[in-house]
Amino acid sequence: MKTLTLLRHAKSGWDDLVSRDFDRPLNPKGQRAAAMMGRHLRSLKLHFGHVVASPALRVIETLDHVSRGYGSVLAPDWDQRVYLASAATLLDVIHDLPADAGEVLLAGHNPGLEELILLLVPEGGALRDEVEIKFPTASLAQLHFAGEWTDVRRGAAELAFFVRPRDLDPTLGPDTP
Repeated sequence: MKTLTLLRHAKSGWDDLVSRDFDRPLNPKGQRAAAMMGRHLRSLKLHFGHVVASPALRVIETLDHVSRGYGSVLAPDWDQRVYLASAATLLDVIHDLPADAGEVLLAGHNPGLEELILLLVPEGGALRDEVEIKFPTASLAQLHFAGEWTDVRRGAAELAFFVRPRDLDPTLGPDTP
């Protein structure tokens, strides 16, 4: 069985004056949420044989804060294809994962990550319904697949969990600074 954990970057700072979207940093709430999600990954005793991520600054900073909470450095393969990728492009990235990687962390952006989950997980089920409502910043979802990465296709995944920062700390919800 293959396990794919998806991580959306944490909340970024729209107030920062940067010339490119690619260079937007995290805001303080995003930094807190990312560290908390790292602690949550550690509490679940998850380990990743491979990490692939968008090279956008907000993803780099998210993984840095997740690593701090996780207690171990996550050393991703930075893949430009993941930056603002569609579900179809993310599926190509998944098909290209190393065959020997059993547990993979993929860090990127919406709407692609949310659309990927909705593509891969069959309709029905409370968790999928929650993802369909919204896959917020710094959220985690874990998918399980039978077979190889090259076999991953529409409706082939089991959604094992979906966790939003506010599920772990209500102060990280949408109505708090």
